[in-house]
Formats: sequence, structure tokens, C-alpha cells
Amino acid sequence: MSHTDRKILVTNALPYANGPIHIGHLLGYIQADIWVRFQKLRGHECHYMCADDAHGTPIMLKAQQLGITPEQMIGDMQRSHEADFAGFNIGFDDYYTTHSEENKALAETIYQRLDDAGHIKTEVIEQLYDPEKKMFLPDRFVKGDCPECGAEDQYGDNCDVCGATYAPTDLKNPRSVVSGATPELRQSEHYFFDLPAFGDMLKSWTRSGSLQGEMANKLNEWFEQGLQRWDISRDAPYFGFKIPGTEDKYFYVWLDAPIGYMSSFKHYCDTTGNANWDDYWQADSTAEVYHFIGKDIIYFHSLFWPAMLKGAQFRQPTNVWAHGFITVNGTKMSKSKGTFIKARTYLDHLNPEYLRYYFAAKLTSRIDDLDLNLTDFAQRVNSDLVGKVINIASRCAGFITKKFDGKLSASVADSALLEDFQNAGTEIAELYEQREFSKAMREIMTLADRANQYIADKEPWQLIKNPDAASEVHDTCSLGINLFRILMVYLTPVVPELSKSVQHFLNDQFSWDSHKQVLTNHPIDKFKALMQRVEMKDIEQMLEDSKEQQAANESPAVHAEPNDELTKEPIAETINFDEFAKVDLRVALIVNAEHVEGADKLLKLTLDLGGEQRQVFAGIKSAYAPEKLIGQHTVMVANLAPRKMRFGLSEGMVLAAGPGKDEIYILNPHEGAKPGMRVM
Repeated sequence: MSHTDRKILVTNALPYANGPIHIGHLLGYIQADIWVRFQKLRGHECHYMCADDAHGTPIMLKAQQLGITPEQMIGDMQRSHEADFAGFNIGFDDYYTTHSEENKALAETIYQRLDDAGHIKTEVIEQLYDPEKKMFLPDRFVKGDCPECGAEDQYGDNCDVCGATYAPTDLKNPRSVVSGATPELRQSEHYFFDLPAFGDMLKSWTRSGSLQGEMANKLNEWFEQGLQRWDISRDAPYFGFKIPGTEDKYFYVWLDAPIGYMSSFKHYCDTTGNANWDDYWQADSTAEVYHFIGKDIIYFHSLFWPAMLKGAQFRQPTNVWAHGFITVNGTKMSKSKGTFIKARTYLDHLNPEYLRYYFAAKLTSRIDDLDLNLTDFAQRVNSDLVGKVINIASRCAGFITKKFDGKLSASVADSALLEDFQNAGTEIAELYEQREFSKAMREIMTLADRANQYIADKEPWQLIKNPDAASEVHDTCSLGINLFRILMVYLTPVVPELSKSVQHFLNDQFSWDSHKQVLTNHPIDKFKALMQRVEMKDIEQMLEDSKEQQAANESPAVHAEPNDELTKEPIAETINFDEFAKVDLRVALIVNAEHVEGADKLLKLTLDLGGEQRQVFAGIKSAYAPEKLIGQHTVMVANLAPRKMRFGLSEGMVLAAGPGKDEIYILNPHEGAKPGMRVM
């Protein structure tokens, strides 16, 4: 396509509306935002959409836990997400929600077209059912012992210990994560999308250049295994859109979530008039549609999504581009180390454009994981942005302001050097286009090194001592400012706020083609510091704050804070008396305590409630020797549903406080309390 007639729609993976944004999420949004800003800087018609993924069982259950409606919870989360994205200068043209009338209408349209074409089937299946919560359980809401290695407390789809995958019905000693009850196997009619019918189309599409090579190769494994029909329904209770013509069946969240790309753009078109929706989504569209996603959701975006669109007579994406995961200091993000960093925690301590530049300096077009090494992060930002690029302006601007009335010279000193900087724009533009951001940053920093070397060789601070060399100083420093300006044009997609400050300083406005222009006889403002250096103390404080925030979210039994407990662990949401009255707290006498063979944290307690004994497994082994507990009175939750564990049945819970390890304190009632007494 020519430079002027490209119509581009860009979307990002939709963040789930049950938690805050963290730096692991930000990689994909920063990557897409840089690419979008580049396209807009070049003058293309480019629209950038995103939305909160607002449906599903986790949303419903978390809202219940908070005592609010799902609508209130997703509304609060959307505002939080929008604020975090804005803080990192992610410039969405529209940020919407999948819980919208536009999304409901489009989901129903796509479903109806698929059904009319014979691509929807029904089948009775067996699923685990929580008899207490009266709901079927998604795989991740069942836990138990791994059927392969016996590891405890594993989710219903895979084992974190041995890596085995399995059905939730294969778990040993399964329990509902929602209520703790032992699930039952029950039948239910489900609706399926006939994905195998699109096998030939998908093989062709995935090899058409629409995917990265690594992604296309990975999908071959699915074709070799044989495509399976896709379960697109969930039973009530469920927070989502009801399937037309049914009373208790809802669209699975992964059906209506990607439709959010279409519906957020529909909302944008209808409310702004800046684009025509049909031009981008109808089957004969010649516009470009790009999805930036994480590698964990490749399957949905590269098989289900294009097949659904094809079956419903809509166009397929031009490209689906996946990125890898984030590690911090070489390991997975860690709550205990403070490297599980929320977006807001980062913004409280550091300039967002530091992270934008660091990610750009490491991002490629491949699906590689990216390590945020915090020492390298500080050094790279300080060296490249502050020490190389901004340093050019700081070395030259003072001479222009003090000696030449703040106006650049009428000519440049080294036209060949200037032309090299200008000609580099072609290659840098191609690298941006191909999402080879790290290569683009290397090219830009190589130019910055040349500019600094030029100024160092010219030594204007020495030349200015010679009155006859004033013109040479003027030309030298004016060229330095022009070279700095070209570098900042190239960096604008990556550091947009820094670029705005530079444009104000230069009394200029950038487009991509600004790199071809030269400022002569042009007034500039007095130079002010454009960016502060990254300080390790700020990084360390960010990590400390992240640790504290994570600890504050843990239960008292594992929460470690030296003081100010209410600040670090706020009081939970208010409940009414009827809710509290359901909890039956009783005084219990510990008549026996013993180690549990094979358990690192558990003690087995025998509790006397005054004529009735209960067996309870308590995670207090690190703080108590068993013999020290025998004869003590404590408080237990007496009406908690029994939990089947690997070591036996646990028939309640003892109450304890403290940060964990050897600082756990079981609650002891005052002298005179007797076993069986109710705690009021």
C-alpha cells in the first residue's frame, strides 16, 4: 500500500476485569502503543482499541466476595485500568468493556450466523458440580492431588509440580475452590462450535503470513493432534450474555471476549464518527487489522477467532502478533521479592518512559521472553536517553541561548553528517514497521554516539574562547541541536512525553517526515532538564513498597509486617450480622497434637468441644512443638465444611494470627473458658 491510503485497526489483548495491571501486562500494551504511534506519526489512518474482558465465573465470585454487584466491580476495575494505561502513555482511541450492548448484539449476531450455517452442535457432557454453591465448576475452580505425582493442592487442569495435564475428574481428593465441598459429577447439555469444519481454512490462513513463524509452527501440533469441537457455553449461575433461545446457558467468556475488538471499535465509530465500522470488519474489507497478544492466548486468537469470523461472514485479522512473558532479574515475578510490581506502584516511583524505552530496547518481532534486569534497566536508560541523546542538547543549547540570542544559525556545519542522520530514517522506519524495536533503538543510539563524538571533537567550549571562532561555534551547536531533533523524531513513538517536552523546547511540531527538515534561523527556548537519571534508591523503594502491598493482601497467617497492622492489612469489607452469625466459633481443648508424616507445615490436632472431638490439620508446625500445645485452650471454626486432605479429613479450623514461619500465634481464650463455649 502507498504511504497515504493505509487504514489500520490495532487491538491489544483485553485485560481481565478482576485485578490490577502489573508490569507483566504492560509489555504487550507498550509494544502495540509504540507501533500505533509510529503509524500515526507517518500520517496513516490508524485506530487503537482495547476493552476490559468483563465476563466469567471469576468475576461473578469475586463480586460476591466483595459484597457488590459484578457491574459495580467491573466498572471500578475499568476506571483503574484506564488510569494505569494513561499513566504509561498508552494512547487508546477507545477503551471500552465487553459488558456492553454493542458486544451483546455482535455476539448474538455471530452466534446466530454460525448456528444458521450448521456450525453449532449440542452434546450432553459430564462436569464437576459444587453441591453447596449449586454451580458447575470450571477447571481452575477445582483443586486436589495430582493423579500423576500425588502433589497436593493442584488445579483441575495441570500440575505445577510435575507438569502433567489432565481433566479435573482425574484429580484425587478433589474439592471446590469456591466452597471447599467435594464436587459431584453431573450431566449438562452444552453448545459447541464445530472447529474441525474449518481445518483446511485454518491451515491455509495460519501459513499465509498472518502469524509469526514460531506461532504457525506451534499450531501445527494442534492440527496433527486433530482439532476438537469448542465448548462455547456455560451453565447458570454465570456472569455474561445468555445464549439466545435458552434460559440457563451463557456464552463462554472466550466467545464474546475477542468480539470485544469489534464492539469497542463499533462504540468508537458510533460516538466519534472518525471511522466506518463496515470498512474494517466486513468480509470484503481492504483495511488492515492487527491483534497484539501474549503467547499464552495464541490458541484462541489463531484458531477459534479466525474460524468464528469466517463462519459468521466477517473478515479475518491481517496479523496476530504474539509476544513473550516478562521475567524480573532473571526469574519469574515474585511477590516475596517485590518484583511482582503493579503498574501503579511503578508509577509512584519511576518515570513511565524509562520502562517504555527499556522494553523497546529489548523487543523484537519474535515471541521471546524479556527479562527486566533492574540494574541493567537503570544503566541503559541513564546511558542511552540521558547520557547520549539528551546530553547532545544540554551540551549545545547553552551556547545558543547565551551567545546567539537563542536562535539557530542560518547554515549547518557538516552537511554530510546531517544527511547520514536523515537517510537513516528509511531503515529505522522499516524496523519500526516490522516491530524490530530493539534494532531501531540500536540504530538510533549509534547515531547519538556519532553526534556526541562530533561535538567532543569540535570542543565548542574551547572554541568560544576565541572571538574569531564565534560563527563556527554557532554552526557547530546548531548542527548539534538539529541532530538531537532528528533523534527525538525517531524516538517519539517510544517516549512521547519526552518528545512533547522537546518539541516545546524547540518551538516545533513533529511528524515522521520532520527528520528530513533542518531548522535554520530558528528560535529555541532556554534548555531545561528534560529527564532525570534513574536512581537505584527509587527502584529499591519501589520493590519494598511492592513487597508491603503483596503482604497486605495475604491472610494474617502468612502476613508479615512489623507494625501499623491496619494500614498494611485493612479491615475487610463490611458484612451484616446475619452473615457473621453463620460462623460458629467455639472454645476447644487441644487434647492431642502430633506431627504429620510427609507434611512440611501441618500438625494434626485433636480438639475437644466438650463431649465431641474433632480432627483438624493446622499449618502451624513452624511455630509450635506438638507437645507444647497439648492442654491449651484455643478457638476454632466449628461449622466449616470438612475438607478431605491427603493425610485425612480436617474437620474445622483453628484461629491464629501473625506473619508466618515461627511467628504464628493461636488464639487462647481467658482462663475460665470451657470447651464447647460459643465465642460471641
